[in-house]
Amino acid sequence: MQGSGDVKYHLGTYIERLNRVTNKNIRLAVCANPSHLEAVDPVVQGKTRAEQFYRGDNEGKKVMSILLHGDAAFAGQGVVFETMHLSDLPAYTTHGTVHIVVNNQIGFTTDPRHSRSSAYCTDVARVVNAPIFHVNGDNPEAVMHVCNVAAEWRATFHKDVVIDIVSYRRNGHNEVDEPMFTQPLMYQKIRKTKPVLEKYADQLITEGVVTAEEVKDVREKYEKICEDAYNQAKQETHIKYKDWLDSPWSGFFEGKDPLKMSPTGVVEETLVHIGRRFSSPPPNAAEFEIHKGLLRILKSRMEMVDNRTVDWALAEAMAFGSLLKEGIHVRLSGEDVERGTFSHRLVTN
Repeated sequence: MQGSGDVKYHLGTYIERLNRVTNKNIRLAVCANPSHLEAVDPVVQGKTRAEQFYRGDNEGKKVMSILLHGDAAFAGQGVVFETMHLSDLPAYTTHGTVHIVVNNQIGFTTDPRHSRSSAYCTDVARVVNAPIFHVNGDNPEAVMHVCNVAAEWRATFHKDVVIDIVSYRRNGHNEVDEPMFTQPLMYQKIRKTKPVLEKYADQLITEGVVTAEEVKDVREKYEKICEDAYNQAKQETHIKYKDWLDSPWSGFFEGKDPLKMSPTGVVEETLVHIGRRFSSPPPNAAEFEIHKGLLRILKSRMEMVDNRTVDWALAEAMAFGSLLKEGIHVRLSGEDVERGTFSHRLVTN
């Protein structure tokens, strides 16, 4: 498919699948992510938090996030550490994230000894005491067992958990690379190692779980699915951009002309009302003593409303207030968000 100019897994998408255990639909969404590794982590957490809010999911039982990492990026990108520190904050927590590290034991062409100081790439998760499971990627049953334990941990304790799948890239960084240039010893060993599919198939045949014919049949069925999909892709004549939306907004344009811009203005009387409310002490002000500096701010703001003048702080208050009057949720977050950098965002109600 031409036209996107990007790797497909950098594009967002979603699908709904039926959970046959609960007989309920599950929406799986992959957030659009840039080549700048790990930058999408806080975006995923923010989207998860928003989904939880609008579903009334205060315990993270309806919505959860899974973050997929590379080993070098997990240790080397500061945004991972920052995102970890959001995990238990009351205003930011998503009640447990499952982190899956695809550990190729190499960062493009950089050895671990040249890319991190700690023994494990997952040591950054120790700052929040998250359990970390290191598992051999060549042992599918062990990987599944660890994933089940991690899922149970998240469902029970609603805390972050990390799965470190220790594996390798058989053909180098982008599967058409020549890794022998920079890691000759490592890749001599990899080339002598059977692919995991062959290893596991041999194990199951030896154990008498399946026959060689059954393995061959399953493999051919899967390859046919891939081949059919590839041939079907060749028949596509145009790109459906909707297929690459990670957050389908169902019903957004229903009953509306998509080319018509709705009026977004607010009548002056409403703005004056909002301005006066933002400039007045709270109704229960008699129960406590308001700081004199705050009283000065409220007084000067009320004078602006009376004189029909507006500064940036009052304009912001009017914007938030008009949205709240329409029943739209407004969330502000940040270290100085409660009062604003220069105490301009003093809000009373």
